[in-house]
Amino acid sequence: MPIIRAHTGIITQINVFTVPEGGQDALIAYLGEAARVASEVPGWLSASLHKSLDGTRVVNYAQSADGAAARRVFDRLAGAGMIDGNKAYGEATPGLYEVVFTLER
Repeated sequence: MPIIRAHTGIITQINVFTVPEGGQDALIAYLGEAARVASEVPGWLSASLHKSLDGTRVVNYAQSADGAAARRVFDRLAGAGMIDGNKAYGEATPGLYEVVFTLER
């Protein structure tokens, strides 16, 4: 379950993929497998996949306990060839973030 609270030290990777028409489901299956591989890394917390309603994008929202854990996750996925492998499905725009504000009802 994603943790969306300000100032926790949790690192969130938000990766927006632009995919060709009809490409969302294949990328989602691939990213789901990558999440299973990443989940074995100490400090990995969660992964959530989102697909745009217009069919052109997939967003991967993944969390790690801290920066060191995020690096371990990246290294594990890179070592398994999964970072380079996702390039076959679309163009990625990744970034690392921390939550600084939330508002709920």
